Amino acid sequence: MSLLKTALRENTFVCVMEFVPKPSAERFAAMEAIMDRAHLCGWPMTVAIGDRVGSPLDMSPLDALASFGKPLPALPHFSGKDRERHHLLAQLQRMDAAGLDQLLLLTGDRLPGHEPGQHSIRYLESVAALQIARQACPHWLLGAALNPFKYREEEGGAQYFKAEKKLAAGADFFTLQLGFDADKHQEAIRWMSRQATPKPMLACLMSLTHGRAAMLDHVAGVTVTPSMRDILEAEAAQSKAFAQARSMDRLALQIIGTRLMGYAGVHLSGIHALKQLLALEARIEHWQGQIHSLQQWAPAWQASWQMPGLPAVVFHPPQAGWRQGESRVAASGREKLRYHVMHGMHRLLFSRRNWLSKAFGWAVRQPLWTTRLGARVLHTLERGVKRPLVGCDTCGHCRLEDTLYICPETCPKGLANGPCGGTALNRCEFGDRECIHSVKYRTAKAVRQTAVLSERLIPCIEVQTRHRSSWPQWFEAQAPTRLNPRPAPRTQPES
Repeated sequence: MSLLKTALRENTFVCVMEFVPKPSAERFAAMEAIMDRAHLCGWPMTVAIGDRVGSPLDMSPLDALASFGKPLPALPHFSGKDRERHHLLAQLQRMDAAGLDQLLLLTGDRLPGHEPGQHSIRYLESVAALQIARQACPHWLLGAALNPFKYREEEGGAQYFKAEKKLAAGADFFTLQLGFDADKHQEAIRWMSRQATPKPMLACLMSLTHGRAAMLDHVAGVTVTPSMRDILEAEAAQSKAFAQARSMDRLALQIIGTRLMGYAGVHLSGIHALKQLLALEARIEHWQGQIHSLQQWAPAWQASWQMPGLPAVVFHPPQAGWRQGESRVAASGREKLRYHVMHGMHRLLFSRRNWLSKAFGWAVRQPLWTTRLGARVLHTLERGVKRPLVGCDTCGHCRLEDTLYICPETCPKGLANGPCGGTALNRCEFGDRECIHSVKYRTAKAVRQTAVLSERLIPCIEVQTRHRSSWPQWFEAQAPTRLNPRPAPRTQPES
């Protein structure tokens, strides 16, 4: 059994050291030196190997793992950027051959160079990837990501709904995306405690300096507020050594705090040298002697974010501060009308029950449409009708009924099961639009269909079905089923 699986099963706090593979012998040697230590404050350590963090040309996690001078306990990642089912199956096969049996599955952030309106790039969504991996490797340890650091109801609610799908798809544990808001860390752990079968969670943490805050401007989904930046800038103005010491102190406090909250471990980012690890360990040991409860921890954490002459730090953006359980938004009249019109059209033409739907189904299943010319004509007809209405890209397997008639192909990543972690105040990671899943959340809430957002696991689109009509397939298939039934629909995430 792997180190990570053992730690999670035995409720042993664990440290996962993030490693982004680059072709640098010094970088590999530094991580080997860190891992030779084998523990942080007595907590076991393993290494997580990132996938396509910079570009698709990065060294793969498995090649990186093979490049270390000695075997290391490792958690490889799989990023769905520009990937299809066969890419994941190939990695699973390679891992199995190497005796590896644990994987963190991520949709992945925006692929460099991917611009909306140009050629589409496919992202193998994490929910579908979990389903594929769980089916292929039923006994593996599979992880997924959750970003609770959201400050508008739509994007936050949709994150938790998608996380429910990840649990249903087979996630054994969650790693949070990077964040500094302790209230949101507590919100996420409370959400997990309410699930039917709670799973362990790891908090992704990093020592934050003014320079790193500037770097995080280019990392989607990470929130660093103006008041945080003011304090970081004031620390840097005193001296680099002072700023680094304060940053390491805060990281030590965050680790202690998340452990007291009930997190199973931490995913540490930005520790690149043994000297940094030892400095962190010294600060953790210092604080562990003084802090034994969250009540003792909270004032110490607050004080670590204070500087003379500056106001107390606020971890939520000035424009918003939503917390789970709050209900503030409603769909517009246009959004509700659009849903009802589309739903009415769907029932008329695609219910498979009334005479018009049966007649339409009979018509599109005629042998004429199986010829090359007939298939092309039918594809052109479907695209011509649906593209102006919903932005259809004729994926060949229409999912509109499961997405409240908001086409997932209008998401730049093509995500059907819910949002990625890269949104900011409802804005898409690509910055040119509102996230379609925020619109979908408002619509679902208005028409009392929020159960759709957490219960219907939508598989990935296979390459061979793309750019052909979905109509014949729709009428040949059985009515879609709910893969993760719940007792009753909800109008919003529970508080």
